[in-house]
Amino acid sequence: MATTTPTTAAVAPAALLPTRQPESLWRQATRAFFRQRSAVIGLTIIILLVLISIFAPLLAPYDPEQVLIGVEDVQKRSAPCVHAFGCPSTQPQHIMGTDGNNRDELSRIIYGARISLYVGLITVGFAIIVGVLLGALAGYVGGWFDNLVMRILDVLLAFPALLLAIAIVSVLGPGLINAMLAIAIVSIPAYARVMRASVLSVKQEEFVQAARVVGAGPVAILFQHVLPNAISPLIVQGTLGIGTAILETAALSFLGLGAQPPTPEWGSMLSAERNQLFSAPFLVFFPGLAIMVNVLGFNLLGDGLRDALDPRLRR
Repeated sequence: MATTTPTTAAVAPAALLPTRQPESLWRQATRAFFRQRSAVIGLTIIILLVLISIFAPLLAPYDPEQVLIGVEDVQKRSAPCVHAFGCPSTQPQHIMGTDGNNRDELSRIIYGARISLYVGLITVGFAIIVGVLLGALAGYVGGWFDNLVMRILDVLLAFPALLLAIAIVSVLGPGLINAMLAIAIVSIPAYARVMRASVLSVKQEEFVQAARVVGAGPVAILFQHVLPNAISPLIVQGTLGIGTAILETAALSFLGLGAQPPTPEWGSMLSAERNQLFSAPFLVFFPGLAIMVNVLGFNLLGDGLRDALDPRLRR
């Protein structure tokens, strides 16, 4: 009885099928991020704010600190908004009207976006650098150094962040730079604790033990193996922290401890026109809306990054 053997032609196609390369974690996170509508909306808001900040001199119709009319017209602002000189409905050349000192409101809102992004990025950047160093060293070294650093940070966390920032600015003196420094100081404990927890988890992984076995030094292990794999939670925390820093800076400026007039900062604009709430409500509405949109964009972006970078939250 004859037996049949499989031919080479029959098995060759299956053997020559291309193998699919596994998708990288960052590509998976990117795809998961763009599948979330709220995250895309947040990213769009941030991109628009960045573009407005970059091209502010081209977009703003006037100098944000330029007084446009004389003192006699300022007195007309005591009338209701529908009859006031600076109301948007009666000022076609000023889309958002003019403020109490007769400066174009739209121009000040546009330049305020530049200041807010500058404040958020610089403040959070400084807090992250210090917090990463403290948290990474505390988590990796452990022992008495870990206890010392964490107890100092616990003391800072015992105070409400805004009250502690107000106390620091009161000592240093009012001003935008001092307000940024105060907010950065009160933000350091949050980033340090996130980094410490991440380092404590990563340093127990097998690849870290393997690097130690082959003779890698503690500094090389920390900066080449532990930190790159512990940075994901910090990205999310930093993105959310930018919105918080912008909001706290606006609060300090509203209290007169942050940006000083005539700087076009949204919080100081709210403070300067808070008495015009009923006679010229647009002077309070537009800066408040700008703060809300800015913070909302960073919060949506941070939530999207959290869901995308955490495999447990991916759908």
